[in-house]
Amino acid sequence: MKAVNKFVKKYAKHVLKMEAAAMDAPYVFNIQKFSTHDGPGIRTTIFFKGCPLHCDWCHNPESQRFEPEKMLDKDQHEQIMGRQYSIDELVRIMQADQIFYDQSGGGVTFSGGEVLAQNRVYVSELARRLQEIGISVAIDTCGAVPWSQFEAVLPYSDIFLYDLKFIDSQLHERYTGAPNILVLENLKRLSAAGAAIYLRLILLEGLNTTDEMLQRLQDWLQQEGIQLQEIDLLPYHDFGRDKYAQLGRVCTQHFKRPSDDQIAMIQQRLTATHANVQVGG
Repeated sequence: MKAVNKFVKKYAKHVLKMEAAAMDAPYVFNIQKFSTHDGPGIRTTIFFKGCPLHCDWCHNPESQRFEPEKMLDKDQHEQIMGRQYSIDELVRIMQADQIFYDQSGGGVTFSGGEVLAQNRVYVSELARRLQEIGISVAIDTCGAVPWSQFEAVLPYSDIFLYDLKFIDSQLHERYTGAPNILVLENLKRLSAAGAAIYLRLILLEGLNTTDEMLQRLQDWLQQEGIQLQEIDLLPYHDFGRDKYAQLGRVCTQHFKRPSDDQIAMIQQRLTATHANVQVGG
């Protein structure tokens, strides 16, 4: 119990920092059109800036801080990452591609950083406005936010892309900066609320791909009765390594991708208890 209390106390600092940052209007560092990896169909993904976690494998380190920052491009030209948009402006940008969403079963994905670490009034109103004109909304989240952030967007969101980094809380804290207590609790509540959940599992060789960790994950999902629409396996990659230098930071991407055979075995193992398990997503 002392260990759990220690985790909660330390994690509270992350939540307080997140809530303080979310008092301001959110910053967006990228709007990616014709995305096919952030939910079903053709989508536009809005990447909000700022996250309560700092995952060592993060391939978008420019997403971690809540404030705008300078970053060098491939030609060593300086650019500012992060700008504010009005809700009206974002709705107009999203609506321009509505025909592609309608034809493909796609929509708009709110990502980050962590979208649910932003101003919840802004985020929920943006989701409501999009849903009002017939655009499906997906929320890509790490789950490390107060439940009130989920409650604000639940009525206007069709899918939750839910990242679960580690079932082990100590490993979660070591590699993301915070334990997973809140992440697991929010996943339980989201499932109980009847949300459509795509559980996203990053695969890090030797860390969360061992028999022990996979069994613990399967046991927890079964014991808690977590209802999932899909499981997406996301093998580790280091595509964002150059970005750390462009931001003047030390790169923390020092992990290994599981082999294709191991990924296939993990997929087969999880399919035994969950019908829809995909590689990628």
